[in-house]
Amino acid sequence: MAKEPVRVLVTGAAGQIGYALVPMIARGIMLGADQPVILHMLDIPFAAEALNGVKMELVDAAFPLLKGVVATTDAVEACTGVNVAVMVGGFPRKEGMERKDVMSKNVSIYKSQASALEKHAAPNCKVLVVANPANTNALILKEFAPSIPEKNITCLTRLDHNRALGQVSERLSVPVSDVKNVIIWGNHSSTQYPDVNHATVKTSSGEKPVRELVKNDEWLNGEFISTVQQRGAAIIKARKLSSALSAASSACDHIRDWVVGTPEGTFVSMGVYSDGSYNVPAGLIYSFPVTCRNGEWTIVQGLPIDDASRKKMDLTAEELKEEKDLAYSCLS
Repeated sequence: MAKEPVRVLVTGAAGQIGYALVPMIARGIMLGADQPVILHMLDIPFAAEALNGVKMELVDAAFPLLKGVVATTDAVEACTGVNVAVMVGGFPRKEGMERKDVMSKNVSIYKSQASALEKHAAPNCKVLVVANPANTNALILKEFAPSIPEKNITCLTRLDHNRALGQVSERLSVPVSDVKNVIIWGNHSSTQYPDVNHATVKTSSGEKPVRELVKNDEWLNGEFISTVQQRGAAIIKARKLSSALSAASSACDHIRDWVVGTPEGTFVSMGVYSDGSYNVPAGLIYSFPVTCRNGEWTIVQGLPIDDASRKKMDLTAEELKEEKDLAYSCLS
């Protein structure tokens, strides 16, 4: 039996990340090599012509799995019947802008898109927010799409997770596929805490802790953390544009693991709705280590947390509480 196509929404689809992401989805990287897809692409009226150009290219690429393309500037049309929504569109912070200005613009975008998803998306639609401030945008979306289960609204910290894997792999000169179980705690911002205390590397004599192999706590507690935290800024400096292909690739990783499941013994980082695990305040969207099975994520429980980690986890939670307050003040 051929599978029914899955409808995947990408907002901001004419932008850099969208342009990198839509061919990955059409090629089966997000949902699997045997899963047909119908792409729904949304962008603002200003980008309508560029969006149409992306649609033309998708047609020209003749992707066997791609069973249809909806390219539109209308949120209702874009959200109708979608099973997976990847929210890439948002208002970027521009030079000289206050945080509150950026927040109020994003609050209004996410409020209106949440309403469209609430009314028109397929039941049990899975949502991934990529646009910054990702955690708080996801929280606003949750607020205004009350019928979408809170477990179905997530934000992207997989990019930071993959960056952390990449740094360890480069440091140890091992394939990145041999490194696992790094954790990103907290906010997708420079307060996030990349944690290697539970991470391991596959070696010829079995799995070994990253700390034991790196043998340099100064690097792991210092430069490693700041490199992962500041990687986005470093890429903007080098490329004069923000990370697009790595963001698109990690969005595919996030959704694929969520839908297909994580390998046995492996956990990944996802920004999810806190239930109070690890003493993180409930009601924040916070990045935790999770495993996924049968289309559901579960926070990994019982990992020992040392004092230094606790401080960093609390610091990023504090920032998320401030962001939440700021966002709610923009609503009133």
